[in-house]
Amino acid sequence: MIESILIVCEGNICRSPMAEAMLRHAMPGRRVASAGLNALVGMPAAPYACEVMQMRGFDVSTHRAQQVDRSLCIDADLILVMDRRQRTSLENQFPFVRGRVFRLGEYTDFDVHDPYRQPRFVFERCARLIELGVSEWSKRLRIV
Repeated sequence: MIESILIVCEGNICRSPMAEAMLRHAMPGRRVASAGLNALVGMPAAPYACEVMQMRGFDVSTHRAQQVDRSLCIDADLILVMDRRQRTSLENQFPFVRGRVFRLGEYTDFDVHDPYRQPRFVFERCARLIELGVSEWSKRLRIV
């Protein structure tokens, strides 16, 4: 059974905090965390990420970025990344995660591009893709 989910993006201040909040809400019985491959450690979620999430009823204002590490990967039954490059990078850095790393958009074949330092509408588009990915994963994980 998949009980622990780690969501990984680049800096852990835009995409993965949004996905973490949405997935935690969609899957209340699961442990959900997020981290970054090149995390801006200790930084809060990006202001536009906070805004678009607040409009959806989520508060990510207390989020603080953390670096993905061996311990987080060991603890995760499932690791969701935003794009193929991140999957490759994570599997190269931690070979033992192979078979547990998938894209958030795996089932509908999309990547979630980084909105860092982009206008708000890019964060909105990003949030819509994350919603789609979270919806697909939560449907499948309810079966498991």
